[in-house]
Amino acid sequence: MDTSSAPLADTLPTVAPGRWRALVLLSIAELLGMSLWFSASAVVPALRIEWRLTDSQTSWLTIAVQLGFVFGTLLSAFLNLADVLRPRQLMAISAFAGAGVNTLFALFSNGPTSGTLFRFLTGVFLAGVYPPAMKLMATWFQRSRGLALGILVGALTLGKASPYLINAVGSTQWRNNLLAVSILAAIGGVLVTLFVVEGPYRLPRAPFDWQQVLKIFRNRGVRLANFGYFGHMWELYAMWTWMPLMLRSSFAARGVSPKLAEAGSFVVIGAGAIGCAVAGLIADRVGRTVVTSWAMAISGSCCLIVGFLFGASPALLLLVAAIWGASVVADSAQFSSCVTELGDPQYIGTALTLQMCIGFLLTTISIQLIPPLVNRVGWRYAFMILAPGPLFGVISMLRLRGLPEAVRIAHGRR
Repeated sequence: MDTSSAPLADTLPTVAPGRWRALVLLSIAELLGMSLWFSASAVVPALRIEWRLTDSQTSWLTIAVQLGFVFGTLLSAFLNLADVLRPRQLMAISAFAGAGVNTLFALFSNGPTSGTLFRFLTGVFLAGVYPPAMKLMATWFQRSRGLALGILVGALTLGKASPYLINAVGSTQWRNNLLAVSILAAIGGVLVTLFVVEGPYRLPRAPFDWQQVLKIFRNRGVRLANFGYFGHMWELYAMWTWMPLMLRSSFAARGVSPKLAEAGSFVVIGAGAIGCAVAGLIADRVGRTVVTSWAMAISGSCCLIVGFLFGASPALLLLVAAIWGASVVADSAQFSSCVTELGDPQYIGTALTLQMCIGFLLTTISIQLIPPLVNRVGWRYAFMILAPGPLFGVISMLRLRGLPEAVRIAHGRR
């Protein structure tokens, strides 16, 4: 570990002045920038009709974003972009580029082939929005880092839910709704450019070192935190992708307005914002491994039972789905917090980027599994395939809790 910055760290205050203002600005920028993620998924009902999409083509509109993100994070990890460049520069440029590609999708996409290409490129640029934001936050927070990351991931979650809200209250023309999302992302880039700055705990720019990728996996604490994250990701994006479709189908079977299904999708995904903030607050006081284990236990239970509510009372289905939405992402920030506390501080950006790269690659598998299962066994049992993910995650985090180096997590609160 590089100790050249240790004397500087010792001279800095434990609590950085202005850190909450910086977190609010960064969270707003992250919310706006990450609104691009589900911009196409939110308008899938219109696209299915206009483009006559098959189930496979519909899946690829979401999977393309995941693959683009994987490609972008992999490239960034091997080039150490999040550590070699200033994270605010990388984040702003990526937000503008993502907004531009989404605009091209809205204006010129005329079928699944061009749509999938534009969504892949959107994912590539989103890889420059998410990980740098986490590193920026870490430059402001040493204490209460779990809460800060929880708020940041909560803002990200709300941003990903926002296209469903726009679809519920916005135009009946899907292209207009996509353009609205592009404007939000561009505003996020402006906020980063003009108002977001690095905090006092920043480290000097790191030299390029491709071997950091290998060193990250040799760190057993980081490795177990990553395993927990991978189990979490197996469940998360498949839930986010297909729960809105289940709500649409279930509400339609009960004769409920499609607009309410879109609003319900926003509520279910957006509930994760509350879950992230609450989990972050608790994790800083009780322990990250405890919070992540409980969150995955709750979300894993929800994916086992939510299918039995298909076609039942919309209010009951929405309640259980919202609990799932709150718990399924509540632990997300804590895995990243563990990496920032257990890894080499000079290459935190690379470690976070690599963690996300592998995690999002796993999501491309779990997302594709749901549609054929729905066709074979129906919504009642389809989501059960996600349960092994949180189970594996719980085992990994409990193993991490037993390691001696776990005392470095949350200032001793494992």
